[in-house]
Amino acid sequence: LTPEVNAVIEDMIEFDEIDRPEHYNSGNIETIDYIIDVLGPYDAIHYCHGNVLKYLGTRTWTKGDPISNVGKAIWYLKKMKELMKQTEGTNW
Repeated sequence: LTPEVNAVIEDMIEFDEIDRPEHYNSGNIETIDYIIDVLGPYDAIHYCHGNVLKYLGTRTWTKGDPISNVGKAIWYLKKMKELMKQTEGTNW
């Protein structure tokens, strides 16, 4: 795609603090997709698990908005479940 087409597409995309944060979607590939590509789906499960623990730990109340932090934990938990379904029977 040309830079002009990419700019039009980016203008059409709605960003959301939890489900599609703009700072994770500034390139051609979303950060989580890059992480899964590098680590592989099975190891990315552990990355997601770590983020669930981070957002539900002391960070919930001490950094940022608690409701957003719980929302982020839920997002990572859903991604973890998706990756577990994808790797079931292969890695575990």
